[in-house]
Amino acid sequence: MLLGVSQISLWAEEARLWAVADLTRYLRELLESDYRLQDVWVAGEVSNLSRPASGHLYFTLKDSEASLRCVMWRSDAARQIQLPSEGEAVEAHGRISVYEAGGQYQLYADSLRPAGEGALFQEFVRRKKRLEAEGLFDPRRKRPLPEWPEHIGLVTSPSGAALRDVLNVLRRRYPLAEVILAPTPVQGAEAPEGIVRALKDLNRHARPDVILLVRGGGSLEDLWAFNDEAVARAIVASTAPVVTGVGHETDFTIADFAADLRAPTPSAAAELATPDRAELAGQIGSAGRMLAASLHRQIERCRWDLGDLRAGLRVLSPSARLAGGRQRIDELGRRSAAAVRNAQALRRARLAGLGQALRAVDPLAVLGRGFAVVRSAADQRLIRSIHAVKAGDVLEVRVSDGSFSAEALADRQKTVRGPRH
Repeated sequence: MLLGVSQISLWAEEARLWAVADLTRYLRELLESDYRLQDVWVAGEVSNLSRPASGHLYFTLKDSEASLRCVMWRSDAARQIQLPSEGEAVEAHGRISVYEAGGQYQLYADSLRPAGEGALFQEFVRRKKRLEAEGLFDPRRKRPLPEWPEHIGLVTSPSGAALRDVLNVLRRRYPLAEVILAPTPVQGAEAPEGIVRALKDLNRHARPDVILLVRGGGSLEDLWAFNDEAVARAIVASTAPVVTGVGHETDFTIADFAADLRAPTPSAAAELATPDRAELAGQIGSAGRMLAASLHRQIERCRWDLGDLRAGLRVLSPSARLAGGRQRIDELGRRSAAAVRNAQALRRARLAGLGQALRAVDPLAVLGRGFAVVRSAADQRLIRSIHAVKAGDVLEVRVSDGSFSAEALADRQKTVRGPRH
């Protein structure tokens, strides 16, 4: 049988050689193009469960005849109310695609629920959406926890392990706080009403600074009381902020969304609501050292101020003024004595000048140069002219070192002056 050219071309197109990557990509696109495989629920038993540090969830769903590889990204895993455990029967929602690097098809899951609890889970989702639309979960409504609670309200079962865990944490971390227990059932038909009543009683009578609403882990059905609408509204209406610690880290309830703060476990709720006394001791020690340093600086400043005040008092005190006055008097005395000495010296100098002037005109000094004073012995007349003397007159002649008597013998004679040259 001979084939035409067109038949040969069609056969070559259908039988072309595929690269592994191209074929795998084609199969992925083929699966993702089927809308029925992009929105599926798959039931099976969990096996090969692992959650590495990346936070993604890897597991296999299997039944008696087949198995399906599954992956759930970290963002989707964080939204789950409860993550599965090994061997647990679950229902997984997601889409089917191909992991090209491994060459295998798998379910990319975005939601998980325990098998047989689908109705409860759907009711949980409906309640959460309705209450969230009302604003009960609005982060702006959340209240901050007190830094130093003095009274802590505790809503839980008095016989549960959660009570012991919380009390142990509070005793270790912050034994100063008073714990007020409001006992209530935390599971069963009576639990929602009991939780609401306990919250109201604490706010009405005890008025605590913060309230812890806690219970241990369990299935979705065991924790259903904490998904009750009345419980959520009682948490929102509480005067004191409410911290929930319900179940395990992977468990989420409507009470957690309504609370002011959600803790992964009851023990964690007690830790989040209280300070650590070891840290407080360190802070107190640090504050004490800072206070001592501040007090030391204040004392030093006061000492400097006191020194300044003392110096000011010394300047303004009467004794200082008296001492200054005494010094001023001493200075004035020295200046007065110096002035007197200077005045005396000036007077002595002047007197010496006058004495010298007097000595210059002293008759005795003239006599000392050979001159004499002649007086009449009879009447002590000063003889100034030859006409005042006649022969026979007794005269008294005074010279520089004494006097003697003389008698005038000759007649008068005029003194003949020589010519001036």
